[in-house]
Amino acid sequence: MAAEEIAAPTRILVAVNESTIKGYPHASISSRGAFDWILSKIVRTNTSGFKLLFLHVQVPDEDGFDDMDSIYASPEDFKTMKRRDKIRGLHLLEYFVNHCHEIGVACEAWIKIGDPKEVICHEANRVQPDFLVLGSRGLGPFQKVFVGTVSEFCVKHADCPVIAIKRDASETPQDPVDD
Repeated sequence: MAAEEIAAPTRILVAVNESTIKGYPHASISSRGAFDWILSKIVRTNTSGFKLLFLHVQVPDEDGFDDMDSIYASPEDFKTMKRRDKIRGLHLLEYFVNHCHEIGVACEAWIKIGDPKEVICHEANRVQPDFLVLGSRGLGPFQKVFVGTVSEFCVKHADCPVIAIKRDASETPQDPVDD
């Protein structure tokens, strides 16, 4: 060959979620841990060899009232909640996208709504990444029965290789749900 072919970057789908701890929306401990792991163990200094695809799945509240307990909600209340949820998701993705741009790693980010495990697997099938990375909270067997694990489901059902990154034991909150 006269000219060397340039290899396409390795595409990594990264499923991220926001912390369940109240306050300003920020990435969960597990999502930050998975992102940091990707940068330190996979990307390293080869920033042009990778493209990170960030997916955040927003879970619709079952009764339609996220932080509101009123049964007298107006249609405007629903619009306000949807806007607020979208803004929170955008702030979450902004954290990851800004960091990628600072270090020179190509990226894309988007938000979907639905059941995280199903949406992540659907998106992995749709975008065909080289592999999927997501954080794992490290729930015990008793908690798994009630909460379920997105990472476990994705390992079994995603159409691409999946890497589930356990968070560091020192970062585990008292209540594992407070990720």
